[in-house]
Amino acid sequence: MAVNLSKGQKISLDKGMRLALVGLGWDTNRYTGRADFDLDASAFLLGANGRVRKDEDFVFYGNLRADSGCVVHTGDSLSGGSGGDDETLFIDFSKVPADVERIAITVTIYEAESRGQNFGQVSNAYVRLARRSSEDDTVGREELRYDLGEEFSIETALVVCELYRSGSDWRFNAVGAGYQGGLYALCKAYGVNV
Repeated sequence: MAVNLSKGQKISLDKGMRLALVGLGWDTNRYTGRADFDLDASAFLLGANGRVRKDEDFVFYGNLRADSGCVVHTGDSLSGGSGGDDETLFIDFSKVPADVERIAITVTIYEAESRGQNFGQVSNAYVRLARRSSEDDTVGREELRYDLGEEFSIETALVVCELYRSGSDWRFNAVGAGYQGGLYALCKAYGVNV
C-alpha cells in the first residue's frame, strides 16, 4: 500500500530501491479556450549549489535522457487527460552521478501565457513514485503518492517534488511550490542556459 504524503513531508526511500518510476497526472477544469492544455513534466539534476552542472542535466520533452541514463523521460503527452499517469520519468539511482545531490521534478504549462492558461484551471494533480522490478517494468508498484490539491491559481510552473541524497540514502520531498514564468523561469532558476 502506498504512503500518501502532504505538502512539505519528507520520507526516506527504501535502501534497496534502484529503479523507480515517477508518474505525474492531472485533469483540466472546464475551460473555454481554444487550445488544449499541454502540461510538461521535467527533471533537473542539481549539484550542491542547487543548479544544473550542465544543460544536459535538464531532462524534458526536448532532451528525453540524462547523459548518464539516470533519468529518462518517456515522452510528451500533448493533451493529458488519459486517466492515470499523463507523463512518466524513469530513474535509475545507481546511475546518478555522485555530484548530483537533488533531482527536482517539475510540471509546466506549454505556452501558458499566450493560451491564457494557469494551474488554477488544473485539478486532481498528483505525483507518484513507484518501484520498478526491472528495466522492462513500465508500471511499477506504487510506494509514495502526493496529491497536490487545489491551492494554485495564476501559477504556470510547479516544483512538484524533489528526490535528494541524505548520506548514502535517497529521500522524497513533497514540495508543491508554484511559480509564474513557466519553464523559462525554472530553467533560469536552476541555471540552464536559455
